[in-house]
Amino acid sequence: MRVWTVHTPPEAAGRGRSAGVEARLGLPVLVPEGFSWTAFLFGLPWLLWHRLWLAAVIYLAGAATLAAGLPLAGLPAAAAPVAVLTWQLLLGFHAQDLRRAALARRRFAATQVVAERDVDRALARVLDARLLDARPAPPAPGPMPGIPVRMRAA
Repeated sequence: MRVWTVHTPPEAAGRGRSAGVEARLGLPVLVPEGFSWTAFLFGLPWLLWHRLWLAAVIYLAGAATLAAGLPLAGLPAAAAPVAVLTWQLLLGFHAQDLRRAALARRRFAATQVVAERDVDRALARVLDARLLDARPAPPAPGPMPGIPVRMRAA
């Protein structure tokens, strides 16, 4: 089972062209918990795919600092792969948290936590719960039609 956090888009704001597809359609965004292998393997493209512009700029600045700082620090050439691996590991561990922070900046509300096998089942569970919440309450029981109601005299 995988755990997903559910982020619902704001109701009125954020429905313009700059908003994501989820916000324009009113769909919730599901963000998985845990390590992101795709962010670990494809750092910058993963950040850009998820529209994490600020994180992408910081990622590039950190990579440039590593590239320029290792030779200046006088470290051996064998330290470069270790530093790059560490940089990518940090991104892999924090990638989903970066997505949650970006969604919070876009005023998405973290509303639920869902445990399911895959994203499709998790989304189906969230949408089913939304439909159950939107159903009108059944009418209060009253007298049955066609049966006279007797009133007691006081």
